[in-house]
Amino acid sequence: MSDRQLERRYQPGTVELRAAADGGQRLGGYALKWNTLSRNLGGFVETIAPGACTKSVTDQLDVLCRFQHRDEFLLGRVAAGTLRLKVDDTGLDYDCDLPDTTTGRDCGVLAGRKDLRFSSFAFYTLDGGDEWEMTEQGFPLRTLRAIQLHDVAPVVDPAYLDTTTGLRSLAELRGADLAEVQALAKANRLAELLTRSTPAPTVVDLGATTPPAEGRKDDGSGQVDNHPGMSLLDARRALLARSAG
Repeated sequence: MSDRQLERRYQPGTVELRAAADGGQRLGGYALKWNTLSRNLGGFVETIAPGACTKSVTDQLDVLCRFQHRDEFLLGRVAAGTLRLKVDDTGLDYDCDLPDTTTGRDCGVLAGRKDLRFSSFAFYTLDGGDEWEMTEQGFPLRTLRAIQLHDVAPVVDPAYLDTTTGLRSLAELRGADLAEVQALAKANRLAELLTRSTPAPTVVDLGATTPPAEGRKDDGSGQVDNHPGMSLLDARRALLARSAG
């Protein structure tokens, strides 16, 4: 998609308080896990294909770690070496050195008490980076295959935020109006769009030929044998005239 929009997703129960070698504290966990179905995002479910964010990690993209995704609650970043990202067979693990700030200390206390239990990540879907299909139960499924990470975050509320970008992707894929797709999603009827067949265009080859109307063979089925001398358009007109008669 050329006009990319920021999206956010949540991973429950993954925040961990970890001890640092210097006696400080680190916060981490899985920001996302591969091949795990999300809950209903508003008419569709979503899963992340293995390796979807590998490029962001190997390219050392300057991903941030922010409590609640907010700039004023910055905890660390890749460029400073205070945030480390690792892709493994399970998903994307993040490990952040907690700063000696009010936010850092608060996050450490809350995570230690298990009050802070959810992880989240924000991302952009790259061009052609998602696919739409149906689950075995017949529910619309979006698969993320190539994303660009923006940030990872420990969060309090695991509620999913706006999914308009995902629906816009589906609208572009099926050549539908976004408002129509949003209405179908709200009514839990996105499956209708995914299973709707797209009529194949009718192609008329004006260079093709059929026999002259007075000399063609007709077996009663309305079909004629090929013979040079009459264009397909003229033959169709002759057949229509005969039917009308």
